[in-house]
Amino acid sequence: MTGDAKKKSAGRNLPAAIGVGVGLGVLVVASLFIYKPVFIGVIAVAVVVGLWELTSRLAERKDIHVPLVPLAVGGVAMVVAGYVRGAEGAWVAVALTALAVLVWRMTEPPENYLRDVTAGVFAAFYVPFLASFVALMLAADDGPRRVLVFLLLTVVSDTGAYAVGWRFGRHKLAPRISPGKTREGLLGAIAFAMVAGALSMQYLIKDGAWWQGLLLGLAVAVSATLGDLGESMIKRDLGIKDMGKLLPGHGGIMDRLDSLLPTAPVVWLLMVIFVGGG
Repeated sequence: MTGDAKKKSAGRNLPAAIGVGVGLGVLVVASLFIYKPVFIGVIAVAVVVGLWELTSRLAERKDIHVPLVPLAVGGVAMVVAGYVRGAEGAWVAVALTALAVLVWRMTEPPENYLRDVTAGVFAAFYVPFLASFVALMLAADDGPRRVLVFLLLTVVSDTGAYAVGWRFGRHKLAPRISPGKTREGLLGAIAFAMVAGALSMQYLIKDGAWWQGLLLGLAVAVSATLGDLGESMIKRDLGIKDMGKLLPGHGGIMDRLDSLLPTAPVVWLLMVIFVGGG
Protein backbone atom coordinates (compact mmCIF):
# COMPACT_ATOMS: atom_id res chain seq x y z
CA MET A 1 0.00 0.00 0.00
CA THR A 2 1.37 3.44 -0.91
CA GLY A 3 1.86 6.22 1.61
CA ASP A 4 -1.12 8.15 0.17
CA ALA A 5 -3.38 5.12 0.42
CA LYS A 6 -2.31 4.49 3.99
CA LYS A 7 -3.01 8.06 4.91
CA LYS A 8 -6.40 8.09 3.24
CA SER A 9 -7.53 4.89 4.87
CA ALA A 10 -6.09 5.69 8.29
CA GLY A 11 -8.32 6.09 11.28
CA ARG A 12 -11.13 3.84 10.06
CA ASN A 13 -11.76 0.13 10.43
CA LEU A 14 -12.81 -0.54 6.83
CA PRO A 15 -14.23 -4.09 7.32
CA ALA A 16 -16.24 -2.90 10.32
CA ALA A 17 -17.42 0.15 8.40
CA ILE A 18 -18.58 -2.00 5.47
CA GLY A 19 -20.29 -4.51 7.76
CA VAL A 20 -22.12 -1.83 9.73
CA GLY A 21 -23.06 0.00 6.54
CA VAL A 22 -24.53 -3.12 4.94
CA GLY A 23 -26.36 -4.04 8.14
CA LEU A 24 -27.89 -0.59 8.46
CA GLY A 25 -28.84 -0.63 4.79
CA VAL A 26 -30.68 -3.93 5.13
CA LEU A 27 -32.50 -2.72 8.26
CA VAL A 28 -33.54 0.55 6.67
CA VAL A 29 -34.72 -0.93 3.35
CA ALA A 30 -36.57 -3.79 5.07
CA SER A 31 -38.43 -1.44 7.43
CA LEU A 32 -39.15 0.92 4.54
CA PHE A 33 -41.04 -1.63 2.46
CA ILE A 34 -42.59 -3.81 5.19
CA TYR A 35 -44.77 -1.21 6.93
CA LYS A 36 -44.50 2.58 6.70
CA PRO A 37 -44.98 3.28 10.44
CA VAL A 38 -42.04 0.98 11.21
CA PHE A 39 -39.79 3.22 9.13
CA ILE A 40 -41.17 6.27 10.93
CA GLY A 41 -39.98 4.55 14.11
CA VAL A 42 -36.52 4.10 12.58
CA ILE A 43 -36.38 7.82 11.74
CA ALA A 44 -37.52 8.73 15.26
CA VAL A 45 -34.85 6.56 16.90
CA ALA A 46 -32.14 8.05 14.65
CA VAL A 47 -33.33 11.56 15.54
CA VAL A 48 -33.28 10.92 19.30
CA VAL A 49 -29.82 9.31 19.20
CA GLY A 50 -28.52 12.09 16.96
CA LEU A 51 -29.83 14.74 19.36
CA TRP A 52 -28.24 12.91 22.29
CA GLU A 53 -24.87 12.83 20.51
CA LEU A 54 -25.05 16.49 19.53
CA THR A 55 -26.13 17.79 22.93
CA SER A 56 -23.59 15.59 24.71
CA ARG A 57 -20.73 16.94 22.61
CA LEU A 58 -21.92 20.53 23.13
CA ALA A 59 -21.90 20.00 26.90
CA GLU A 60 -18.51 18.26 26.94
CA ARG A 61 -16.62 20.58 24.62
CA LYS A 62 -18.34 23.97 24.97
CA ASP A 63 -20.16 23.73 28.30
CA ILE A 64 -23.43 24.42 26.44
CA HIS A 65 -26.27 22.65 28.22
CA VAL A 66 -29.22 22.04 25.92
CA PRO A 67 -32.32 20.45 27.48
CA LEU A 68 -32.52 17.05 25.80
CA VAL A 69 -35.96 15.91 27.01
CA PRO A 70 -38.06 18.57 25.21
CA LEU A 71 -35.81 18.25 22.17
CA ALA A 72 -36.23 14.47 22.00
CA VAL A 73 -40.01 14.55 22.57
CA GLY A 74 -40.41 17.42 20.13
CA GLY A 75 -38.14 15.74 17.60
CA VAL A 76 -40.28 12.60 17.55
CA ALA A 77 -43.38 14.79 17.32
CA MET A 78 -41.94 16.58 14.27
CA VAL A 79 -41.35 13.32 12.43
CA VAL A 80 -44.78 11.91 13.27
CA ALA A 81 -46.55 15.22 12.53
CA GLY A 82 -44.77 15.47 9.18
CA TYR A 83 -45.98 12.00 8.24
CA VAL A 84 -49.55 12.46 9.49
CA ARG A 85 -50.22 16.17 8.84
CA GLY A 86 -47.67 17.16 6.22
CA ALA A 87 -45.42 20.21 6.18
CA GLU A 88 -47.86 22.27 8.25
CA GLY A 89 -47.76 19.68 11.03
CA ALA A 90 -43.96 19.65 11.04
CA TRP A 91 -43.83 23.46 11.30
CA VAL A 92 -46.25 23.51 14.22
CA ALA A 93 -44.24 20.79 15.99
CA VAL A 94 -40.94 22.64 15.55
CA ALA A 95 -42.47 25.86 16.90
CA LEU A 96 -43.82 24.05 19.97
CA THR A 97 -40.47 22.32 20.46
CA ALA A 98 -38.64 25.65 20.44
CA LEU A 99 -41.12 26.99 22.99
CA ALA A 100 -40.66 23.89 25.16
CA VAL A 101 -36.87 24.35 25.10
CA LEU A 102 -37.25 27.97 26.23
CA VAL A 103 -39.56 27.02 29.09
CA TRP A 104 -37.63 23.89 30.17
CA ARG A 105 -34.38 25.85 30.47
CA MET A 106 -36.11 28.28 32.86
CA THR A 107 -35.86 25.65 35.59
CA GLU A 108 -32.09 26.24 35.70
CA PRO A 109 -30.17 29.38 36.77
CA PRO A 110 -30.38 32.28 34.28
CA GLU A 111 -26.65 32.33 33.53
CA ASN A 112 -26.02 31.38 29.87
CA TYR A 113 -29.78 31.03 29.25
CA LEU A 114 -29.62 32.70 25.85
CA ARG A 115 -26.64 30.60 24.76
CA ASP A 116 -28.26 27.31 25.79
CA VAL A 117 -31.68 27.96 24.23
CA THR A 118 -30.11 29.26 21.03
CA ALA A 119 -28.17 26.00 20.71
CA GLY A 120 -31.38 24.11 21.51
CA VAL A 121 -33.36 25.81 18.75
CA PHE A 122 -30.47 25.18 16.34
CA ALA A 123 -30.47 21.48 17.29
CA ALA A 124 -34.24 21.29 16.75
CA PHE A 125 -33.93 22.59 13.22
CA TYR A 126 -30.72 20.78 12.34
CA VAL A 127 -31.73 17.25 13.29
CA PRO A 128 -35.48 16.51 13.66
CA PHE A 129 -36.89 19.25 11.43
CA LEU A 130 -34.70 18.30 8.49
CA ALA A 131 -35.41 14.62 9.19
CA SER A 132 -39.14 15.32 9.05
CA PHE A 133 -38.82 15.82 5.28
CA VAL A 134 -38.09 12.11 4.99
CA ALA A 135 -41.45 11.50 6.67
CA LEU A 136 -43.05 13.92 4.20
CA MET A 137 -41.64 11.88 1.33
CA LEU A 138 -42.81 8.64 2.89
CA ALA A 139 -46.39 9.91 3.22
CA ALA A 140 -46.85 9.93 -0.58
CA ASP A 141 -48.54 6.96 -2.24
CA ASP A 142 -45.18 5.90 -3.65
CA GLY A 143 -43.39 7.10 -0.51
CA PRO A 144 -41.12 4.08 -0.02
CA ARG A 145 -39.78 4.48 -3.56
CA ARG A 146 -39.16 8.20 -3.04
CA VAL A 147 -37.29 7.55 0.19
CA LEU A 148 -35.32 4.76 -1.48
CA VAL A 149 -34.24 7.14 -4.26
CA PHE A 150 -33.26 9.74 -1.65
CA LEU A 151 -31.13 7.25 0.27
CA LEU A 152 -29.67 5.69 -2.87
CA LEU A 153 -28.59 8.98 -4.42
CA THR A 154 -27.04 10.23 -1.19
CA VAL A 155 -25.04 7.02 -0.72
CA VAL A 156 -24.00 6.99 -4.38
CA SER A 157 -22.90 10.63 -4.13
CA ASP A 158 -20.78 9.90 -1.05
CA THR A 159 -19.34 6.79 -2.72
CA GLY A 160 -18.50 8.67 -5.91
CA ALA A 161 -16.80 11.43 -3.95
CA TYR A 162 -14.70 8.91 -2.00
CA ALA A 163 -13.78 6.71 -4.97
CA VAL A 164 -12.83 9.50 -7.36
CA GLY A 165 -11.22 11.63 -4.65
CA TRP A 166 -9.14 8.68 -3.39
CA ARG A 167 -7.89 7.84 -6.88
CA PHE A 168 -7.62 11.21 -8.59
CA GLY A 169 -7.92 13.84 -5.85
CA ARG A 170 -5.26 16.50 -6.07
CA HIS A 171 -6.95 19.85 -5.45
CA LYS A 172 -8.46 20.51 -2.03
CA LEU A 173 -12.10 21.59 -1.96
CA ALA A 174 -12.19 23.25 1.47
CA PRO A 175 -8.87 22.54 3.23
CA ARG A 176 -9.66 24.58 6.34
CA ILE A 177 -12.92 22.67 6.89
CA SER A 178 -12.31 19.15 5.60
CA PRO A 179 -8.76 18.50 4.31
CA GLY A 180 -9.73 15.13 2.82
CA LYS A 181 -12.27 16.54 0.38
CA THR A 182 -11.14 17.39 -3.13
CA ARG A 183 -12.61 19.12 -6.17
CA GLU A 184 -12.12 15.92 -8.12
CA GLY A 185 -14.12 14.09 -5.46
CA LEU A 186 -16.96 16.59 -5.83
CA LEU A 187 -17.00 16.02 -9.60
CA GLY A 188 -17.11 12.27 -8.92
CA ALA A 189 -20.07 12.77 -6.56
CA ILE A 190 -21.90 14.80 -9.19
CA ALA A 191 -21.24 12.30 -11.99
CA PHE A 192 -22.22 9.25 -9.94
CA ALA A 193 -25.34 10.90 -8.50
CA MET A 194 -26.53 12.21 -11.87
CA VAL A 195 -26.28 8.78 -13.49
CA ALA A 196 -28.01 7.13 -10.52
CA GLY A 197 -30.63 9.88 -10.52
CA ALA A 198 -31.43 9.43 -14.20
CA LEU A 199 -31.87 5.67 -13.76
CA SER A 200 -33.87 6.05 -10.54
CA MET A 201 -36.34 8.62 -11.85
CA GLN A 202 -36.81 6.67 -15.08
CA TYR A 203 -37.39 3.25 -13.53
CA LEU A 204 -38.40 3.72 -9.87
CA ILE A 205 -40.65 6.79 -9.85
CA LYS A 206 -43.97 6.75 -11.68
CA ASP A 207 -44.20 9.57 -14.24
CA GLY A 208 -40.52 10.36 -13.60
CA ALA A 209 -38.13 11.19 -16.44
CA TRP A 210 -34.41 10.66 -16.87
CA TRP A 211 -33.67 14.37 -17.30
CA GLN A 212 -35.37 15.07 -13.97
CA GLY A 213 -33.06 12.50 -12.45
CA LEU A 214 -30.03 14.32 -13.80
CA LEU A 215 -31.13 17.52 -12.05
CA LEU A 216 -32.02 15.60 -8.91
CA GLY A 217 -28.62 13.89 -8.84
CA LEU A 218 -26.83 17.21 -9.28
CA ALA A 219 -28.81 18.76 -6.44
CA VAL A 220 -28.18 15.78 -4.17
CA ALA A 221 -24.42 15.83 -4.80
CA VAL A 222 -24.25 19.52 -3.91
CA SER A 223 -26.49 19.31 -0.81
CA ALA A 224 -24.78 16.15 0.48
CA THR A 225 -21.36 17.76 0.12
CA LEU A 226 -22.51 20.94 1.85
CA GLY A 227 -24.06 18.87 4.63
CA ASP A 228 -20.82 16.98 5.14
CA LEU A 229 -18.86 20.23 5.22
CA GLY A 230 -21.38 21.75 7.62
CA GLU A 231 -20.94 18.98 10.16
CA SER A 232 -17.17 19.13 9.66
CA MET A 233 -17.36 22.81 10.67
CA ILE A 234 -19.26 21.86 13.83
CA LYS A 235 -16.78 19.12 14.70
CA ARG A 236 -13.80 21.40 14.09
CA ASP A 237 -15.34 24.03 16.33
CA LEU A 238 -15.87 21.36 19.00
CA GLY A 239 -12.37 19.92 18.48
CA ILE A 240 -13.54 16.35 17.83
CA LYS A 241 -13.16 13.81 15.01
CA ASP A 242 -16.52 12.06 15.37
CA MET A 243 -19.82 12.96 17.02
CA GLY A 244 -20.00 9.54 18.70
CA LYS A 245 -18.74 5.96 18.80
CA LEU A 246 -21.98 4.04 18.38
CA LEU A 247 -21.23 2.69 14.88
CA PRO A 248 -17.86 0.89 14.50
CA GLY A 249 -15.92 2.27 11.55
CA HIS A 250 -18.35 5.17 11.10
CA GLY A 251 -18.38 7.15 14.34
CA GLY A 252 -21.79 8.19 15.61
CA ILE A 253 -25.27 8.40 14.15
CA MET A 254 -24.71 12.09 13.38
CA ASP A 255 -21.64 11.16 11.35
CA ARG A 256 -23.96 9.16 9.06
CA LEU A 257 -26.74 11.74 9.02
CA ASP A 258 -24.52 14.67 8.04
CA SER A 259 -25.16 14.40 4.29
CA LEU A 260 -28.68 12.93 4.61
CA LEU A 261 -30.26 15.67 6.71
CA PRO A 262 -29.77 18.67 4.37
CA THR A 263 -30.49 16.50 1.35
CA ALA A 264 -33.95 15.43 2.57
CA PRO A 265 -35.75 18.78 1.97
CA VAL A 266 -34.01 19.14 -1.40
CA VAL A 267 -35.22 15.74 -2.64
CA TRP A 268 -38.70 16.25 -1.18
CA LEU A 269 -39.10 19.60 -2.94
CA LEU A 270 -37.80 18.40 -6.31
CA MET A 271 -40.00 15.29 -6.15
CA VAL A 272 -43.05 17.52 -5.54
CA ILE A 273 -42.07 19.77 -8.44
CA PHE A 274 -41.36 16.88 -10.83
CA VAL A 275 -44.11 14.36 -10.05
CA GLY A 276 -46.38 16.01 -7.49
CA GLY A 277 -46.98 15.46 -3.80
CA GLY A 278 -48.41 11.98 -4.29
